[in-house]
Amino acid sequence: MKNDMNRRFRTRVITNIFYSAVVTVLIEVFLVTNVSLIATYMNNAGIDNFFISILVSFDVVVILMYVLFGILVFTVTFMILQEKSLRYITKISDAMQNISEGDLNVTVEVEGDDEFSSMAANLNKMVEDLKELMDKERESERTKNELITNVAHDLRTPLTSIIGYLELLSGDVKLEPEIQKKYINIAYVKTKRLEKLIEDLFGFTKMNYGKLSMHVGQVDVVKLLSQLLEEFYPSFVDKNLSYELQSNVPVKVITADGNLLARLFDNLINNAIKYGADGKRIMVKLHADDEIVTVSVINYGYVIPADELPLIFNKFYRVEQSRSTNTGGTGLGLAISKNIVDMHGGTITVTSDLSGTVFTVKLKVNFDVNKENFGKIG
Repeated sequence: MKNDMNRRFRTRVITNIFYSAVVTVLIEVFLVTNVSLIATYMNNAGIDNFFISILVSFDVVVILMYVLFGILVFTVTFMILQEKSLRYITKISDAMQNISEGDLNVTVEVEGDDEFSSMAANLNKMVEDLKELMDKERESERTKNELITNVAHDLRTPLTSIIGYLELLSGDVKLEPEIQKKYINIAYVKTKRLEKLIEDLFGFTKMNYGKLSMHVGQVDVVKLLSQLLEEFYPSFVDKNLSYELQSNVPVKVITADGNLLARLFDNLINNAIKYGADGKRIMVKLHADDEIVTVSVINYGYVIPADELPLIFNKFYRVEQSRSTNTGGTGLGLAISKNIVDMHGGTITVTSDLSGTVFTVKLKVNFDVNKENFGKIG
């Protein structure tokens, strides 16, 4: 395509040269013929002077004058024919000057189909790329500041509680054994919460910068989900929730990283418990065929507004913006979950209405790690 544009540009220049040469020849022929006739007539009429004598004799000086006049005519004609291109080059040059001074609201209208129009199109694309890059840099800076703020808040809250209870336990005041046990239990719960927050932050950092390696093997996803639900049994009891696992197959082995899948479904079940406590029930459904395994984690509690559904997998985004002790967190759990699904070449979607909030994960049965593109948390 580039060679084709070069050919068209050269053809146009050669055409303009040809037109300029034709105009010059015609004017020169007309001028030479008429000036010679006039000079001859005046000389025959007895009007004789030095200038007429030179014209009649066709001296070298006259020839030189005709040549210089022809060059002038050719130059003027060629410049007129090239005027449109020259104006276009000026527009492009002015735009480049404005861009170099930091004005990224500049665009050049693409005219024609030659090297200059290609240059204008590339310049417009460069401006759009620069805008996008700057927007990403601003978003990165905003995200970094938000991360620092969230980390400071989310780590400080449980840490303050832990320190407070440990000070009470280590103080001079003697506490009843039951009170001591209660304070130790609270400190333990806060410590586990602190551990989860730190784990999310480390996981986010590793995934975001591509430092997380996959260890792919054979995983029985039915068994994995059963084990996770059993591990969450104390949480179900604490929130007064019932749970159920439905599967169309008793066993389904897929190719995946077992640890990452465990973290994926751990996040989804934990999220369902936190936001679905009012619904009194958690449902996990698995449907498997020869190529795809579909896992749905359903809760019947808080309905996510429709305008917030597209944002649900963004890092640091939380449906409940208040940072309560019940649902507070880094806002990284679902972003990490999406990244894990992406790493496995699958998809994750969410729907939410009065019939329930459903997170649906689709994974390939035969996952080939070498053919997949690893994404980062977006």
